[in-house]
Amino acid sequence: MAHDPRFDRAFEIIDDLNRRDPTVIEIGGESVPRELAHSRLMTDWVLRLQPDASAELLLAARAHHLRRWEIPRDSEPAGRSGYLRWRAGLHEFHAAEAARALAEAGYDEGTAERVGQIIRKHDLRRDPEVQVLEDALCLVFLETGFAALRAKQGDEQTAEILRKTLKKMSPAGQRHALQLDLPAADRAFLTEIAGD
Repeated sequence: MAHDPRFDRAFEIIDDLNRRDPTVIEIGGESVPRELAHSRLMTDWVLRLQPDASAELLLAARAHHLRRWEIPRDSEPAGRSGYLRWRAGLHEFHAAEAARALAEAGYDEGTAERVGQIIRKHDLRRDPEVQVLEDALCLVFLETGFAALRAKQGDEQTAEILRKTLKKMSPAGQRHALQLDLPAADRAFLTEIAGD
């Protein structure tokens, strides 16, 4: 897989697109476009969770938020129903954008369809690859957004979000979450919520 020139080309295309994200975050002391950073972290987590991950799973991890900044949250109304419509629209958008990138790299429609299924989280609880993607998504969120979320939302709201996040994860994903290198207070808070 790693020697497939289509795979390498697809990563290049996806990374070039995500490099255009106007939002920049700090990762390891380096300023990186947010979605480029997240796609790299996702790929790393997938390989940690499943070292023998398929090309389709790795491509889905790399493209899971492809060009996400183009559909901001406020493109749908506030509230839960607006949020759910926004998320569903994003899944379709990311799957379609991934299919375009994969076609440009030389992949067939079957590969693009499978990558799209993983990105859309089709059969989340029954498809092991989709569950690995979900675990990786949750772990990247905890690594990169947990502290800021807690500072902004406070403990009560953050606890609710953490419960929902942990519920979506597999037991293996939850174990990794509890081993993350987080500030001591955040790690203790996460451990407490996981024990509820």
